[in-house]
Amino acid sequence: MSFDRPYLLLLLAAVPAAAVAYRLLRARPARHAIRYTNVDVLAEVAPRDRSWRRAVAGCLLLGSLAAAGVAVAGPHVTTSATSERATVVLVVDTSRSMQSQDVRPSRLAAAKSAALTFLERVPGRLRVGLVLFSGDVVVAAVPTREHERVRATVTAIGPYDGFGGTAIGDAVARATEVGLASLAEGDGGVPERAPPDAAEGLVSILFLSDGRQNRGLLPPLEGAGRARAAGIPVFTVALGSDGSGPPGAGRSFNGRWNRAPDPATLRAIARLTGGEFFEARDDVELTSAYADLGSRLGRVRQRSEVSVAFAGAAAAALLAAGLLGAWWSPRLP
Repeated sequence: MSFDRPYLLLLLAAVPAAAVAYRLLRARPARHAIRYTNVDVLAEVAPRDRSWRRAVAGCLLLGSLAAAGVAVAGPHVTTSATSERATVVLVVDTSRSMQSQDVRPSRLAAAKSAALTFLERVPGRLRVGLVLFSGDVVVAAVPTREHERVRATVTAIGPYDGFGGTAIGDAVARATEVGLASLAEGDGGVPERAPPDAAEGLVSILFLSDGRQNRGLLPPLEGAGRARAAGIPVFTVALGSDGSGPPGAGRSFNGRWNRAPDPATLRAIARLTGGEFFEARDDVELTSAYADLGSRLGRVRQRSEVSVAFAGAAAAALLAAGLLGAWWSPRLP
């Protein structure tokens, strides 16, 4: 909680001061003594001790004073809420190594399933886009609130049939352009050049890869630098184990294939851009990561003033103290 006028919190010192003053007044000896010889009769007619009633009323009065002191200081709370302009760009590696079966039923199938889980978790107002990459980068779905369109595109992702390689840097840079364009164009098309304005707090990139950079024009950290300059965090997922897997899961042109992910590079991208890094060695870890991010991404932190709530609490406590005092006070028969 933060305050517009924190110096006014000094008024809260009146609360313990009032409590001490009340205790001192209650502890004063009586000024007048009454002589009465029949103590038994006096005990019967004297009012019963109701000190707990005074304590309740006193606590309500002190609570009212404290709430009023907080209210005048201008309290604000910071909450997380879905932004109407928020965008998440899903980036999925579709290179040939994604056919590996160390992640069941295959890396690509597990990635598609996790992306669908993500779409189920995200708020309906969130724009979601999809970028696919291997040696080249393709915008498969421009950011839109029509999640069914993105879901259909994810479901339709097929086995790799293009030019080989993994262009991580190019993919991050292109996803950055797509995210920035969504702020300028809404649900429309993606312009060739992204607008220069920053997207801090409004755009996030969820990047999945199972390999290491071996194609493309931009090195991974140079692509990440463009995301950082735009204020876009990149949440990275390294999919797969150490590269071992069933025979025949995939081969390179020379008969060998390094199918191990590159967690060091993906971790560096996340750190540079202010995102998070996840390592998923199986489909359970992958789905868990996407489900977690689906409930968090696309939200922005916003300050809300709550002075009215504290003022209302002060008024309610004061009214309750007055009503209880009137109800419990001695009355003439």
